[in-house]
Amino acid sequence: MQHRTERVYLETQRHRISGLLTLARDGYRSRVSDFLNASERDFISLTDVVVELIGREGPGTHHDFIAVSRHHIVFCIPEGGDAPADAGEDRDAG
Repeated sequence: MQHRTERVYLETQRHRISGLLTLARDGYRSRVSDFLNASERDFISLTDVVVELIGREGPGTHHDFIAVSRHHIVFCIPEGGDAPADAGEDRDAG
């Protein structure tokens, strides 16, 4: 199976985390949402990670690898721009 990496930004109650998530290149489990919803997986593995404490100033800490409990993730945003092209446009304008 061929793989690709996608940088994701996620938050837990106490941390902001940015790292690379390894996904299938195509098909099954090729989307971040598929990966997060996989009930057989309790932890999400990320590489090239920066961890910041919410409410604390500073650059955060860098780690080569981290495993984050899926149950502690509050939200996750793919940095690859999966949002629709018109996201953020004012639909009432005009």
